[in-house]
Amino acid sequence: MSSIRGRAAAAAAAALTAGALLGAPAEAATSAFGPSAPQNPYTAPAGGATTHGDSASAKTFTGPGFAGSSVKVSRSTLLAACPTLLHGADGALLGLCTEYLGQAPSLKLLDKSSGAAVASLPITKGALLGGVYAYLDDQDRVVIVDGNRDLLRIAHTATSLTVTEKTPLAAVIADGDAVVGVIPAYDGRVWFVTAAGTVGAVNPGTGAATTYQLPVGEKVANSVSTVPGRFAVTSDHALYVFDTTAAAPKLLWRYAYDRGPARKPGQLSWGSGATPVFFGPATGYEYVAITDNADPHMNLVVLRTDGTGTPLCVQPLFTGEAASGTENAPVAAGRSIFITNTYGYDYPALPDDAGESVPSDAGFDGGVARIDVNAAGTGCAITWSTTTRSAALPRLSVTDGKLYTVVQDGLLNGFYAAAIDATTGAVSDKALLGYGLVNPLQTAGTPIGRTYYQGTVTGVLTIRPN
Repeated sequence: MSSIRGRAAAAAAAALTAGALLGAPAEAATSAFGPSAPQNPYTAPAGGATTHGDSASAKTFTGPGFAGSSVKVSRSTLLAACPTLLHGADGALLGLCTEYLGQAPSLKLLDKSSGAAVASLPITKGALLGGVYAYLDDQDRVVIVDGNRDLLRIAHTATSLTVTEKTPLAAVIADGDAVVGVIPAYDGRVWFVTAAGTVGAVNPGTGAATTYQLPVGEKVANSVSTVPGRFAVTSDHALYVFDTTAAAPKLLWRYAYDRGPARKPGQLSWGSGATPVFFGPATGYEYVAITDNADPHMNLVVLRTDGTGTPLCVQPLFTGEAASGTENAPVAAGRSIFITNTYGYDYPALPDDAGESVPSDAGFDGGVARIDVNAAGTGCAITWSTTTRSAALPRLSVTDGKLYTVVQDGLLNGFYAAAIDATTGAVSDKALLGYGLVNPLQTAGTPIGRTYYQGTVTGVLTIRPN
């Protein structure tokens, strides 16, 4: 998943028109794919703590999804688009949404049976349209930086939302800049990155912050990721990995990817559309992956987390199409990576600074692919590639081996809840959700039990096994 800012812009337009790095962690969850990264002690349980599931951004979850059952679909209309859905240890469902009126962000406590809002808390709007990436901490509080450049922790009861902590960051974030992503390191410090490339780490106890500035001219439109000892961020020029055990953000390596000549249609910004993803078959985080923006076909790029910034593979994707690109981050587990092709996806609107795409328009051909790193860790290869048109960022159940997403299909371009077999790429389940008003805008859903919740341009869908 990429720019929440861009998805907020799309929502607004729709509203107008309608520890140590080495060594296997004992607590890592294992599956048929391999271990996940160890649970971050400063987030809610992996699976619902971030829009990408966990602080490694792997987009996996344990337990089966709705596959194998008929489903009942209900839709809540919230007069807002809700690109970020979170849930913690208490099972409460929370949505970071963009209101139609004023296009300002709000946090909503949602009824899990209907998706209706039980409570809503306005978040001060800043330089970014709508919200930013947020996470749930180990006390199930939403952590976000608002438009006043304040780091907020927001608690909830069964019927209310309340700001319980506020840490000012205006001293280290320039006026007119805004935080794009925020995530805790494994020592408890809260790391963030701004649109203009300021990387920071905040001590939540003292409020003291230290920063590192990316090169002038580099922008950030995607979220951030952490694993023990490491923090990763992708700018519109390069991937960066930092040491989180140092007193201040310490750059370990930088990889300048192929950013291509321009933004492609189906993307919200020029450059990589990918939040960096940590994964691996031994520790759950020995590798980090992004996609680039090479022309005409993007590449999956995999590097060693503790390497020097030299890729172990650069794999071209969806070469059967005239061109390919993506606005979505990889899904990853063990040695396997799953990528969607969003080239030509029709967003209702784009960020103000998106610039023209080249070409100006294209059809949405879609595509989902599985790529596997070889056992020696020296290269990778495509295992399967399909033309399935995923309109959402998939989530992988490491229990039932299915990728859960929304696909766009048929003469009327309807949206369907779908499960994709991670072994073969075949769509095993499919249920009609609706048409334009349920557009998921390439955002990720979240599972609670076998029920799957998906944010849309108008609210939230609840997809429940019958």
